[in-house]
Amino acid sequence: MTNDSLAARMRAAASTLLAGLDEPQRALAGLAFGDDQARRWIEYRPRPRPGACLADFDRTARKAAHRLLATGLSPHAYAQAMTVVALEEVLDRREGWARGRHSNDYWVAVFGDPAADEVWSWRFEGHHLSVTMTVRGDEVSPAPVFLGANPARVEYAGRPVMRPLAPEEDLARELLAALRPEARGEAIVSDQAPADNYTSVSPRADVPIEPLGIAGARLDPTGRAMLHQLVALYLARLPDELAAREADRLDVRELHFAWEGPTRPGQRHYYRVQGPDLLIEYDNTTDDGNHAHTVLRRPASDFGDDILSRHRAENPHSAAPR
Repeated sequence: MTNDSLAARMRAAASTLLAGLDEPQRALAGLAFGDDQARRWIEYRPRPRPGACLADFDRTARKAAHRLLATGLSPHAYAQAMTVVALEEVLDRREGWARGRHSNDYWVAVFGDPAADEVWSWRFEGHHLSVTMTVRGDEVSPAPVFLGANPARVEYAGRPVMRPLAPEEDLARELLAALRPEARGEAIVSDQAPADNYTSVSPRADVPIEPLGIAGARLDPTGRAMLHQLVALYLARLPDELAAREADRLDVRELHFAWEGPTRPGQRHYYRVQGPDLLIEYDNTTDDGNHAHTVLRRPASDFGDDILSRHRAENPHSAAPR
């Protein structure tokens, strides 16, 4: 493993985090890689979760946790993530401080020993944020990556003050508006939006969602270019080398785009993009369309399944990572 690789930077950040925790915190944050129930986990609601809570860390440990998160996100996606975290205080005020939401209610877990194990992973998670990265040598498997926002839009005098997921909504609307009538009719598969993303908090997203919507191969050049931009937007959440790798394996003609719900802004709506080992889901599910969920998943590779398959193939007689 090279010293300047992304995997090495993740390894260093995770090791620094664990070394800076006291024993009780390290016992919560450092979990066995073989604990599949805890490792294959995505929970973006305010629920109990595996790991150690940043609220119990000192300032140095909290900074180490954020530095680990930053290794798995591009600069602008890290800014989105920090806005999501800050929105906990905004939402708590809107709810009359009734639920005690707070911006340190985020949890970190490291599975395996990043300083010793060949295969290990980490997760940073809390309300409306879940990022999982799995590492083997110099390989990094990046998914799921979930970002949500409640409120999705904060306004003053009719002008936006904060819209952390604005590009995800606006670009999809531009794509839909650019479609020819027949293609638009094929893309809109339901006039009702679902209550949440279809994959929700499922540890596996490997079942295709029907109907698929319109295939990229059926779009005109403008539509295909805009679909490519939408996918690139989600891949750009990842560090550059991961985003480029993921983009190289995709063919926009094999992707499907589907929209559910009304098309007028301010109403509940949903869209997804599906393709070979790719699932992007977006929903904005409150009556006024102001509570958004977005996720980038790789149905055949979530939680490092691609890395683990190669590991087992190359080491058929070795014990499974613990």
